[in-house]
Amino acid sequence: MHKDLIAFNMARRTKDIPELHSGDVVKIHRKIVEGGKERTQVFQGMVIAMRGGQSSSQTVTVRKVSFGIGVEIVVPIHSPNIEKIEVVKSTRSRRAKLYYVRDKSAKLLRRKLKEVGLKVGKGRKPEDELVAEIAEAEVIEVQETVESDAVEAVVEEKVIEKAGK
Repeated sequence: MHKDLIAFNMARRTKDIPELHSGDVVKIHRKIVEGGKERTQVFQGMVIAMRGGQSSSQTVTVRKVSFGIGVEIVVPIHSPNIEKIEVVKSTRSRRAKLYYVRDKSAKLLRRKLKEVGLKVGKGRKPEDELVAEIAEAEVIEVQETVESDAVEAVVEEKVIEKAGK
């Protein structure tokens, strides 16, 4: 009976989700219906609890601090209102439920939760792609710096010419 129940719950799961752990920082893209319009709202925060591991109604509690006020949402992972879940940062915690986070400051939590590199898997990018993105961002930044240096050099030349006249 137990195996049948697990098989039934696995069949009810609708979509692939990334491997989540408590302490991970995630972006949850939710469909919000207001009037006749539908839009996507992104909620980014830290996973502080996960419940219903093998059930089809698995939930995750995500917490963020917005304008100094703690905001938590409990989201059923396999809900049709959830478009996708992205893992922004993965950390290693020693507890499964991080309810103590509610009382701690962000500075203290940075020391408590160790950052772990993102693993390749469902919804996560391989390290090569991450390195390529970082390199591309640095190239763009260097190009902007070079362009601004070139502009400064031209301005300096014109200032020297005007001072000489």
